[in-house]
Amino acid sequence: MAWRCSGNSNEELIQNLARAHIIKDPAVKAAMLAVDRGHFSRYKPYEDAPQTIGHQSTISAPHMHAAALESLSPYLGEGAKVLDIGSGSGYLTVCMAHMVGPTGRVVGVEHIPELVEQSKKNTAKDQPSFLEEGRVAFFAADGRVGFPQEAPYDCIHVGAAAESMHKELVEQLKAPGRMFIPVSDRAGQGIYVVDKDKNGRVTKSRTMDVWYVPLTDVQTQYER
Repeated sequence: MAWRCSGNSNEELIQNLARAHIIKDPAVKAAMLAVDRGHFSRYKPYEDAPQTIGHQSTISAPHMHAAALESLSPYLGEGAKVLDIGSGSGYLTVCMAHMVGPTGRVVGVEHIPELVEQSKKNTAKDQPSFLEEGRVAFFAADGRVGFPQEAPYDCIHVGAAAESMHKELVEQLKAPGRMFIPVSDRAGQGIYVVDKDKNGRVTKSRTMDVWYVPLTDVQTQYER
């Protein structure tokens, strides 16, 4: 994937992802064109591969961010409220904030305080108005229990592999709502799309095999 979609600029990267039909939704393409990945990754930002952001953490490959946005797009309309768990350097959080518009809100949760500060600085470089108007906000917290202070959410993105389908996260979804979450199971790591319908009925589907860093506590992460 990396050799196919990498680019020399943010625009070239996104156009390559679109040509490969990884990006299909015009709203996803517009958001990824508007948010310069170079403001959120110091190393090879336009290579279609994960990159280190320090603190034993990585920013996911662009094609995985595109896949997440494509999956969640029906719930990322104007005015939506979103939770981004494991927000890292803030890139996907800001992309989603672009999609929910000025009346929406995206909450980024990261358990490493230094990354929370880094994400704020990165956002201030790329989309300072998002911070000023409260369209995006970052908090240091344990994402394994979600962020109940601002629940419920139209959709939830989880950027690290959970050991199980955390019931707290499912409970914080609106009805209807959707969650995109990597989970470690008997088959390895896989992306699960969790849908809650208008009556509160929950369905889960495994969509692809992946490899993410684990969703864990700060001490365990630094010991990896």
